Amino acid sequence: MVRNIKLKISYDGTQYHGWQTQLNKATIQETIERAICVVMKQKVNLTGSGRTDSGVHALGQVANFTADTNIPEEKIKIALNSNLPNDIRIIESVDVNLDFNSRFDAHDKTYMYQIYNYNVWSPFYSRYSCFVPATLDFDKMAEAAKYLVGTHDFKGFMAAGSNVKTSVRTVYEAELIKENQLIRFYIKGSGFLYNMVRIIAGSLIDIGKGTKSINCIEEAIINKDRTILGQTAPAQGLFLMDVNYTKN
Repeated sequence: MVRNIKLKISYDGTQYHGWQTQLNKATIQETIERAICVVMKQKVNLTGSGRTDSGVHALGQVANFTADTNIPEEKIKIALNSNLPNDIRIIESVDVNLDFNSRFDAHDKTYMYQIYNYNVWSPFYSRYSCFVPATLDFDKMAEAAKYLVGTHDFKGFMAAGSNVKTSVRTVYEAELIKENQLIRFYIKGSGFLYNMVRIIAGSLIDIGKGTKSINCIEEAIINKDRTILGQTAPAQGLFLMDVNYTKN
């Protein structure tokens, strides 16, 4: 019986060249597809909710595949995890309608960018945050993030070479939370352009340092100009937190 299986996936992206399968490079998609092939005894095509770049992590990536199998849905997770490396884990495996597509049916996604703001680097966060030893003005960063909320043309917030039909996106929420040495930036939106969240995070860091104006995000939205913004923050601080499939 052909079934459509939806997976919720968590992974440490440090050792991988992103989500999407690439020739002669270790990727998340290819690694999971190999595990599915072992368990299901058949080749499948795994569709992800979206790509994550090399070094980016996920707590709630979603993917789906179709297969002819009688394995109970709750046991698929167990079987796959026994064939996956420790830095990739299937959190949930459930049957969904055959027409479900994890990419095209997604309503919104939430990302988190983590900054370790202290004068000494922590070995426990080296793989999972951007180290910033300089003093950051948290209030200015939080104020600047408010300009992101709404439907805007984010052309100035994407990396060079991006190929998209439209750069208009809707950001539903954007906030920063500070807890001791950690600053976490959360952003929820309808979708994100290539490197968009890392460009925003890097710009917020530069605003916190005082090397960029608190108005640079608003100005970049108005002028659609990447040069107004700050650095592209490194990949290891970025996490795909959640993919939502229901409208609020």
